[in-house]
Amino acid sequence: MFIEVKVPVLAESIADATLLEWRKKAGEPVSRGENLIDLETDKVTLEVVAPESGVLKEIKKNTGDTVVSNEVLAILDTNATGAVAAASAAAAPAPKAVLQKAAAPPAAKLSPAARKLVDEKSLSPAAIPASGKEGRITKTDVIEHLSRAAPAAAAAPVAADRAEQRVAMTRLRKRAAERLLQAQHDNALLTTFNEVNMQPVMELRNRYKDAFEKTHGVKLGFMSFFARAVVEALKKFPIINASVDGDDVLYHNYFDLGIAVSAPRGLVVPVIRDADRISFADFEKRLRDLSEKARNGQLAIEDLTGGTFTITNGGVFGSLLSTPIVNPPQSAILGMHKIHERPVAENGQVVVRPMMYLAVSYDHRIIDGREAVQFLVAIKEHLEYPALALLEI
Repeated sequence: MFIEVKVPVLAESIADATLLEWRKKAGEPVSRGENLIDLETDKVTLEVVAPESGVLKEIKKNTGDTVVSNEVLAILDTNATGAVAAASAAAAPAPKAVLQKAAAPPAAKLSPAARKLVDEKSLSPAAIPASGKEGRITKTDVIEHLSRAAPAAAAAPVAADRAEQRVAMTRLRKRAAERLLQAQHDNALLTTFNEVNMQPVMELRNRYKDAFEKTHGVKLGFMSFFARAVVEALKKFPIINASVDGDDVLYHNYFDLGIAVSAPRGLVVPVIRDADRISFADFEKRLRDLSEKARNGQLAIEDLTGGTFTITNGGVFGSLLSTPIVNPPQSAILGMHKIHERPVAENGQVVVRPMMYLAVSYDHRIIDGREAVQFLVAIKEHLEYPALALLEI
């Protein structure tokens, strides 16, 4: 029986995808669930697997082609499975009674980005130490392996005299560029700033982080404090959580927070849904899992769609102050920055405190400056007085 191998149904926000490289050639046998080719979208890399075992009879789309949902990529002949198996059995040498062949080691697990780099560099996955979940090799593992194996080769591009290299932008980078330009063109963007004394949060975290990790099996980070402060502030100023839909303002009665995460392919924004209904521990676990999936190239489209408000933390890279750009169709975004000890005035005296600058960029079409400033002040108050969230005031 002939089966069509099709492009998976893409999300509404993804118009098309690009074929990276076929793992099989026409005429080769394939097993059910075996990856045939990777699809690169502007958000994630997807694997297209064989729906059944058989022989890849015909490839209809080539590497580099642009495809859409449900488009036929190849034809699979499932009736050829028996013939292939019989031919393989006939060609296999008879086992010897005395010598026993050792079982082959299990095939290495690679993320799509890592598999692409391994193929390009003709590397052996067995020689690359894996740091991903369940022994999966990530793109970072491959890069580190290349650096260890050939440090001179890795440094050669840096040392080359006036060398130039032209590299095509990935779909993710091109789409990010389009969205950033669209956001600045379509929205009336403004940014307001404030500063927050992080000492109360740092003291609370340091006091309970060991017990928190022992109880919940996850580390207590700063992001969960910010997420809780943001949710409480959004409840007070629902227009910040709204979006423009044509000539209407669409209010969201739920709080799906996008958290910007750095991944090998670029910055991605996975979404933690119903952030107002989950505990600190659940938030940290979801953030940990999404961050790991981002590093391994395993984020699904569902992980990246939606979101009513975004938090981005440039402080992890050392940024002291920045103006984040709104992630459409959202209307506002919070920028966190580096915690830096500075002298500040308290009760008429100069003291040194761990301070952080906060920035909220917002769409002035529906959000007034007064609301944006008060929203940022509410976040500041909930961070400097964590008890406010417990008392719901």
